[in-house]
Amino acid sequence: MNDKLKRLARFAVAAPLGAAFAWIGVEHFIDPQKFDDIVPPYLGWPRFWTLASGVFEVVLGLGLVVPATRARSARWLVCLVILMSLANINMWWNDVAFNGTRFGPTGHLIRFTIQLVLLVTLWWLGRRVASPSASDAR
Repeated sequence: MNDKLKRLARFAVAAPLGAAFAWIGVEHFIDPQKFDDIVPPYLGWPRFWTLASGVFEVVLGLGLVVPATRARSARWLVCLVILMSLANINMWWNDVAFNGTRFGPTGHLIRFTIQLVLLVTLWWLGRRVASPSASDAR
């Protein structure tokens, strides 16, 4: 696969994924209570964690769309998704509803699988790729 095609493939994955992260981040401000409810009690201050993660999701999501910041944003999103797994584990272990919905064992396994695929995808996007050479600019 040539470099231009690789960059196009990365953009085709990064742009919608970045937009999704950004939108979910905005949702943290539109309806924060549904996110507050899944913050593990041992962390305390659920609204702080909701708003802080929302800011990171917006900024890093938008960073995925921009080629110059894509790899760095993807690597930071790997860290963020792993940290946000605390909320997903809390939901699973304590049967906490998200926005009024309880997922049950199958739902949580599906969410876990999606999270693994997301982490692998972000890992791939976080890999450095060669910059276009001067000959590509012609």
